[in-house]
Amino acid sequence: MTKRCAWAAVLVLFGLPLRLGGQGFAEETLRPASPGGVAAKAAHDGALRLSHPKAPPVAPPAPAALEASVRRGVEFLLARQNKNGSWGSAHNTTGLDIYAPTGSHEAFRAGTTALCLSALMEIGDRMPGVPAAIDRGQAWFLENVGKVRRATPDTLYNSWAHAYAIDYLSRVLLAEPKDSPRSPRLLRLVEQQIGMLGRYECVDGGWCYYDFNAHTQQPSGSSISFVSAACLVALERAKRAGASVPQRLVKRAMASIRRQRKPDFSYCYGEYLKYMPMHPVNMPGGSLGRSQACNLAMRLWGDASITDEVLSTWLDRLFARNGWLDIGRKRPIPHESWFSVAGYFFYFGHYYAALCIQQLPPPQRPEYQDHLARVLLQLQEKDGSWWDFPMYDYHQPYGTAFALMSLGHCRHAAR
Repeated sequence: MTKRCAWAAVLVLFGLPLRLGGQGFAEETLRPASPGGVAAKAAHDGALRLSHPKAPPVAPPAPAALEASVRRGVEFLLARQNKNGSWGSAHNTTGLDIYAPTGSHEAFRAGTTALCLSALMEIGDRMPGVPAAIDRGQAWFLENVGKVRRATPDTLYNSWAHAYAIDYLSRVLLAEPKDSPRSPRLLRLVEQQIGMLGRYECVDGGWCYYDFNAHTQQPSGSSISFVSAACLVALERAKRAGASVPQRLVKRAMASIRRQRKPDFSYCYGEYLKYMPMHPVNMPGGSLGRSQACNLAMRLWGDASITDEVLSTWLDRLFARNGWLDIGRKRPIPHESWFSVAGYFFYFGHYYAALCIQQLPPPQRPEYQDHLARVLLQLQEKDGSWWDFPMYDYHQPYGTAFALMSLGHCRHAAR
């Protein structure tokens, strides 16, 4: 890691602005339809009416074009699978690599492999070569994911690995026949990974990926809204798969996200920034890649304030203001773009947007499915991949996995 990137991480953690390059256009003001008591009203009945931008309608992509894109993405994942069955490696450094002390790459590789397996299972399992790739990947994953730990006292990339391991294993459990002989082993592994989330939960609830505070056994670092959201979404799938999910973990994570939520349903980057609500990264443009995941997580766990209107409002914002995320895409230094957007929010944000679309009533989905498909189809690389942030050899596999799962939710019900 370069000194420049190390200082960038420290500056972001403590809420200090990086090079913003000028904000350009100001965010439009979000106003309630009726005056007074916005935060209290949202807290009590979830009825928050916003004026917000809305993208013009787009033509639905041709089903053949969507399926061809999916096929190319799957073929990329098959071609880039490691010989041992995993995806991703520590190679292909750029000189501007993110902070990754010893042990980080075990978490990166496990999380990336979980995402790739989830994508192949969800969208490409009937394509030639996919079943064999899943078998190889799953064999590596089952042998290695239980070994993932915190890399160093200040680095907890394992939070991501545990979250996406839980999500993938829960998918497998849900797809298994009820009398499958391997279900007990899978369930034990899911619950072992849930236990790891419990071990590395922040002292104030929720999860993070850095602890630059006291380096304590239970992380003293600030909970990060979108990390906690990804964990909660995975835990909800685990619950449906029959795993035991400690309610205490869920309640504390939800409370941490709620403390970071602003009345317009934008979310602070982390709890350490909750007293800096107008820091660029906390403004609506900075929250475009986080609001989808946070809204989804809170809704799945019963937060009544996350109404269909809130979901559709932030989907409208995502597509009308997609440029704020796109300008940060492929920049090598985190948070150097407008609104301190980091490149790694792009496909993460669109994946959770795809899941938000599925929460809406069926008649409301096609418009958003078409917008999402349009964004993703235009950005596929010549080799069939998608990527948003240069990160050793993990960025293309994880970006492609996110994009493929997102495209899977863009298929209209009638197709």
